[in-house]
Amino acid sequence: MAENINIKNRSATFEYAIEDRVTAGIMLTGSEIKSIRAGRVSFNDSYCYFDDGELWVKSLHIAEYANAGYAGHLATRERKLLLTRKELRKWLNKVKEKGYTIVPLSVFINENGYAKVELGLGKGKKTYDKRESIKTRDVEREMKRYLK
Repeated sequence: MAENINIKNRSATFEYAIEDRVTAGIMLTGSEIKSIRAGRVSFNDSYCYFDDGELWVKSLHIAEYANAGYAGHLATRERKLLLTRKELRKWLNKVKEKGYTIVPLSVFINENGYAKVELGLGKGKKTYDKRESIKTRDVEREMKRYLK
């Protein structure tokens, strides 16, 4: 596995204050994993929700694989996430609290060749928090520029 696939959701850390992170497996079809290896994933408006005790990711766009033939997939279908029961119970209790949501932070291929999703338990930021994030990012960029 010479290639290093790590696709990040940059807007998630801007929109949410991430308090906890966990890595989960994801159930995919053959054409979906090939599309991930090609780096064709988009996180626009994607989020996770619980249904009957299982965690699902919605609106995670994995582009159709060009050479899939008849065994293609729908680009924005709901995909099941694989976590232990203990982790699911813990995160379900957190999501029941007001203001918390689960967002996918990145999709990557681990050293064994499996696709994994890093999830974050986030609380929505207010407008003034977002301005503060922009300010700190600009200050760090200026400091790096002067240190060069």
